[in-house]
Amino acid sequence: MNFTKRNVIYLFVVIVLAYFLASYQLPYYIQRPGGADELNPIVNVENGFESKGDMHLVTVSGLQATPIQYALAKILPHSEILPLEAVFPEGISQDEYMEAQLQVMESSQEAATVVAYSAADANITIEYNGVYVVSVVQGLPAEGKLETGDRIIGIDGLEIEEANDLINYVDDKQEGDSITLTYVRDGESHTTDITLELIDDSINKAGIGISLVTDRHVTVSPEIEFSSGSIGGPSAGLMFSLEIYDQLTEKDLTNGLEIAGTGEIDYDGNVHRIGGIDKKIVAADRKGIDIFFAPNENGRKDSNYEEAKRKAEEINTDMVIIPVDTFEDALNYLEQL
Repeated sequence: MNFTKRNVIYLFVVIVLAYFLASYQLPYYIQRPGGADELNPIVNVENGFESKGDMHLVTVSGLQATPIQYALAKILPHSEILPLEAVFPEGISQDEYMEAQLQVMESSQEAATVVAYSAADANITIEYNGVYVVSVVQGLPAEGKLETGDRIIGIDGLEIEEANDLINYVDDKQEGDSITLTYVRDGESHTTDITLELIDDSINKAGIGISLVTDRHVTVSPEIEFSSGSIGGPSAGLMFSLEIYDQLTEKDLTNGLEIAGTGEIDYDGNVHRIGGIDKKIVAADRKGIDIFFAPNENGRKDSNYEEAKRKAEEINTDMVIIPVDTFEDALNYLEQL
């Protein structure tokens, strides 16, 4: 076959255009239903009890849009297109954001462990060692003074055991106030003075521009291992706690059913709002889930539960949507089946 100069140019243009459509990244992020994976392979309590049914971790799939993916997201159901800045906080790179999400996942697993072992009256001890800096926001007071990985152990001479100690202390301060932080970096103790600035105009809130996780050392018996891989974020907390409790106790909490849900869990067992629950309902329905737990947010209008119900009705699923405010709510529901 003979190629003319015109054919070569045409072929080159087609290749360049195809590459652009498939590879060029637009300033948009696409979210769609992810998976609903069994938690048995992810959570392993030593000598834990087995169940006939399964608990499931439900995820949202996301990626930065290319022109082709953007066009498909406009057509395909259950896809959402968001501005990139609505997903990744200003001043934080995507790599830093994903690293922070993995650290939040670890914190979520720890909170779920504390809640489940406490509820099951299993052996658990907790030591507090301050709080770790997860990320530093560019352009805010902590930039250049604190770094990711610093462990804050004191503020204005007061000992810091957990994140809320620092958050509550700073909440009582005003824009322009100065605080002195004591922190550990590379095994050495340091202090730094930081002047608070306004970080949220809408609620007139001052701060220093960092995100934190509490540095707890939790020891449990029997031992537990997590294998969550690259899954990040806090939203699996409720389901982690139910899976751990199910493995710790002899009674089959699943009653042979397929159970999923979502919600961030704190160390007191409270279940908090998460994002993307509409997509998680779709993912759970595709997996054939029987029961789905959704954060009720104490009955707040447009709660995760209300959003989940609307999506469940839209896709006409047989899955039962259950509102929960606490770990105990979910546990009591399953125990009464």
